[in-house]
Amino acid sequence: MRLNDLLLGIAVMCLWGFNFSVIKLGADQIDPTLLVALRFTLAAIPAVFFVARPAVPARYFFAYGLTFGTGVWGMMTWSITVGISAGMAGLLMQLSVVSSLVLGWAWLKERLTLPKLLGAGLALAGLAVSMTLQDGSVSLIGLLFVLVAAISWSLTGIIVKKAATAEVFAFSVWGMLFAPIPLIMVAWVSQGAEVFLTLPAQMNREVWFSVFFQAYPTTLLGYWLWNRLIVSYPLSTVAPLTLLVPVFGLLGSFLFYGEAMSSTKLLACMLILTGLMVSQWRTGLFTRLFGRLY
Repeated sequence: MRLNDLLLGIAVMCLWGFNFSVIKLGADQIDPTLLVALRFTLAAIPAVFFVARPAVPARYFFAYGLTFGTGVWGMMTWSITVGISAGMAGLLMQLSVVSSLVLGWAWLKERLTLPKLLGAGLALAGLAVSMTLQDGSVSLIGLLFVLVAAISWSLTGIIVKKAATAEVFAFSVWGMLFAPIPLIMVAWVSQGAEVFLTLPAQMNREVWFSVFFQAYPTTLLGYWLWNRLIVSYPLSTVAPLTLLVPVFGLLGSFLFYGEAMSSTKLLACMLILTGLMVSQWRTGLFTRLFGRLY
């Protein structure tokens, strides 16, 4: 990669990593469901008026909006409000390497290669280690929400593949248009009208910052820049940059919330990130290296 593009990619990963701390800033003050609904409302409108709709059936937009909005970021935001630290949320999200393996095999008939299986095993080992943490950064209910978010992240990839469009950014913008509706319905069913009546008084500068940061730099700008890199370089060149997201997530949580970095947490981080890295190795390269060693 050219140096400018490499720095741009790292900047996007920093943006996405620090976003977990910004989510916590807003979710600590207003209903997390409405926080996510506001994020995707502002991200989709007015962007849909400037981005042409891809030639994709509406059911794919709805499926993407539901899965990406409620499944990924709804669950992730809820996990932060019920006991998952901002740093661990970014790290545990990488467990999608396991769900992607299972869903890819079951739904898309993808082969279970040795690197993918080994990567999934290492990620699961990291999950097991994270469950032993006693510093309050991981709760059981929060962990369940994160796992649903990780599975939903894998499902969004399948939805994009099934939609079969090359206009991924435009597809995501139009898909996000469908995200706020189920989130608002969940807030209404779970909290009643009161949650909407109290919202205006809760919208202080910190909450607005959280909403705008998530909607524009993180979502629209971040995904637009990321798609530019995906188009310009092979996926095998760009994908490893995503390993930096949980690193910046942990760094942001340490800087803004004083999250402690214990040896147990670092071990979980190392296992999950190594699993993600190994799962992305090309089979041929992995086989050659494995043959040389053994």
